[in-house]
Amino acid sequence: MIDLFNPQSDWTQTGEEMYQLISELYPICRSITGDGVRQTLAAYKRLIPLEVHEVPSGTAIFDWTVPKEWNIRDAYIADLRGERVVDFRKSNLHVLNYSTPVRARMALKDLRPHLFTLPDKPEWIPYRTSYYKENWGFCLSQNHLDAMQDEEYEVVIDSSLEPGSLTYGEYFVQGETDDEVLISCHVCHPSLCNDNLSGNAVAIWLARALQQQQNLRYSYRFLFIPGTIGSITWLSRNEAAASRIRHGLVVVCVGDGGRFSYKTSRRGDALIDRAVKHVLKSEQGEYNLIDFYPYGYDERQYCSPGFNLAVGSLSRSTHGTFPEYHTSADNLSFISPRNLSESLEVYTKVLDVLENDRGYVNQNPKCEPQLGKRGLYSNVGAATHRAFNEMALLWVLNLSDGAHGLLDIAERSGMTFEAIKRAAEALLKCGLLKAADPS
Repeated sequence: MIDLFNPQSDWTQTGEEMYQLISELYPICRSITGDGVRQTLAAYKRLIPLEVHEVPSGTAIFDWTVPKEWNIRDAYIADLRGERVVDFRKSNLHVLNYSTPVRARMALKDLRPHLFTLPDKPEWIPYRTSYYKENWGFCLSQNHLDAMQDEEYEVVIDSSLEPGSLTYGEYFVQGETDDEVLISCHVCHPSLCNDNLSGNAVAIWLARALQQQQNLRYSYRFLFIPGTIGSITWLSRNEAAASRIRHGLVVVCVGDGGRFSYKTSRRGDALIDRAVKHVLKSEQGEYNLIDFYPYGYDERQYCSPGFNLAVGSLSRSTHGTFPEYHTSADNLSFISPRNLSESLEVYTKVLDVLENDRGYVNQNPKCEPQLGKRGLYSNVGAATHRAFNEMALLWVLNLSDGAHGLLDIAERSGMTFEAIKRAAEALLKCGLLKAADPS
């Protein structure tokens, strides 16, 4: 058995390291294409051997086309005194993402249709995009807009929208089999910490943990892609690889303090669905369970009927349900190292279930074997924990008939997968179990 989950890991230090990476990348203006994505992937490439792909604008990808590439250098609204009252350099959320170039003087009444605010959150800047319809605009706080009293303003968006490419990153870890686990996250949001960067950080540290493992059962594919258009692009270019994906998770919104949430795959009862639900139930107690629906993040592309992959989405707070979502309040103070490390720990436990869920056969199936003479009590912990671990041994012995895997036993017994796995290891060592023949 492989010990992917190490309870002795320094989760506090790991959380701090993830938070530092997010702090470094927070100021970058990312979008579905452009140099912001390249700069972000270059930072990830320092941590894992990421392969970066460029797909030219105009490339046909199923019913879609790779769009033109967008880059931005500066943007502002200046008053009659020449002072910048809205400044891209202070927050990259100030510009409608994918805005076309503008350089003009205009009356405030003509400018207003291009200004976006959150009247119910007057101090926050909204995040807005116009990827597939050419437009331009600025996002600002309602308080900021209310303070604009000049009749005329200078408006500048120094951007480009022209043929280029869509950029995404991919990292593959080969296991003993070609069956794959997909870990996917989006890299297209600008200065938003929970929705974007938190998922990226957890995926990076998962990849680093897997790098250190020997004899992995599954192969692992990590994708760092722009939302929607990125998964469509990858699936269009990699249908053969997609057919090898057995389990998958979309990693998003894992840095805040919300209760863990799991959106199931389209199948609903896939092994990944069972594994996540078991870990959350046994380790967290309460969590939010969301049935699959065809909206949200890239799970809806992986679960489209032409692929129907077993891919769910494991998050804390979920898409569109927290007030800070797609606003300037999704900043460095909204996430924490502790929440990041806890999320990484949960993800690691889920992968540990996938790696170790196998069937075994009891080699002494007629009545209970005598455990004491085999020294199992000393193998399973101190006296204060003996009853718990003895029950784990008995559950594994009773249900190891070749028809039940360890996850089945953990679900049936109500024990953690870790306890059942340790019991199976002890029984294997003393010859009371053997691996079931693969079906």
